[in-house]
Amino acid sequence: MHTSRAPERPGPSGPATGSTTTVPERGRSVGAAPSVPLGGFGPGDEQKRRDLRRMKAVATGFLILATVVFLVAKYLEDVQGLGWAAYLRASAEAGMVGALADWFAVTALFRHPLRIPIPHTAIIPRKKDMIGDSLGDFVGENFLSETVVRDKLDRVGVSDRVGAWIGEQGNADRITTELVTAARAVVTVLRDEDVQNVVESVAVRKLLEIPVGPPLGKALQGVLADGAHRRLVDLVCDRAYDWVADNQEMVLRVVHERAPAWSPRFVDDMIADKVFAEIRGYAWAVKTDPQHPLRHAVDRYLAEFAQDLQHDETTIERAEQVKRQVVEHPEVQHFIGRAWTVVKGMVLDAAEDPSNELRLRVRDGLMSFGRRLRSDAELRGKLDGWLAGAACYVVRHYRHEITTLITETVARWDAEETSRKIELQVGRDLQWIRINGTVVGALAGLVIHSVGELLI
Repeated sequence: MHTSRAPERPGPSGPATGSTTTVPERGRSVGAAPSVPLGGFGPGDEQKRRDLRRMKAVATGFLILATVVFLVAKYLEDVQGLGWAAYLRASAEAGMVGALADWFAVTALFRHPLRIPIPHTAIIPRKKDMIGDSLGDFVGENFLSETVVRDKLDRVGVSDRVGAWIGEQGNADRITTELVTAARAVVTVLRDEDVQNVVESVAVRKLLEIPVGPPLGKALQGVLADGAHRRLVDLVCDRAYDWVADNQEMVLRVVHERAPAWSPRFVDDMIADKVFAEIRGYAWAVKTDPQHPLRHAVDRYLAEFAQDLQHDETTIERAEQVKRQVVEHPEVQHFIGRAWTVVKGMVLDAAEDPSNELRLRVRDGLMSFGRRLRSDAELRGKLDGWLAGAACYVVRHYRHEITTLITETVARWDAEETSRKIELQVGRDLQWIRINGTVVGALAGLVIHSVGELLI
């Protein structure tokens, strides 16, 4: 019989044709990557192996039983001349055929029956790569689609579950411990000199390169728009009034020093009292009147300053000069150089002391964030939307890479070991096919023989 087949993609198990069992080298095909083992058989696999052997023995026992019954019935029919033995013989004969056919079908999945290279047998070793491709396509179409991912994330409610989990103190402590441990590992590995050099050479250089005026102007404009600066103005006005009220003697001294030599002392005192009263009254008016003209003047000045920081070249240049003076100041340089040492010390202290203030603040922050996730539906919606968007982006752009990982991993598996592994997982259930084939074949043989006898 001509058994040649169209060539299939070669895999680690050798050529894909069914008419030969020889391969250049076990687990390796010409031009293919070397196959890799699946990790061997573990303790749990040993129990499955025993169960598989037991079920194989049971299925084979049914075949042997059918064979014995066939031989006995044949003897009773031919030698003893018992007519009813023909029914038993036909039933046992059909049971033998069913058992053998199903044994061949189950065995052909994993190996060549009786090691004879019959075409279309040893399906799993030969079709391993095709199975991997199909598995990758199945995963890509049914699990890595944007609709499935988004629907699953919506039903899971990730942010609500995360909020409930981190909202518990024990879980927040666990996360904090892991974060601190990771941070300690990082700061321990990094050399202080390298980090300080990076901070001084990179961070400071970037700070000097970035214009500070426009960002400050935009930030100040936002503060003014929100009215957040008014509390600061109130504080300044309060302190100014307190300072004036507490420094009456200074006003008197200034008046006396500036007064003409011929001016009488009591006149100077009267003028000083009058000046002090006017200054204090004006300071009180500014403090108590939110609509005072001075406050409006401050608002106008700050608004103009915010615009100048963004658009006026002179103001921007002056801001740059101030920035350079501040950054290049020796004290600031010393602070920058010591910043890493301070941060490292804080991290190491937090890692060693469970009651460290930084550690407690991180834990409380996590718990607070968890409670907010549970109570703030809008925040949960935003986080779930971001998570779904990120997952869909990964699926949309990297689905092929993920499925390729599956197909390439399966392609590198050793074909024979893959077949043994799969048989170990499902072989016990497949033995029921052999048992059912024996029983159903026997019943079918009995029915067919009976119908034939009735019709003849």
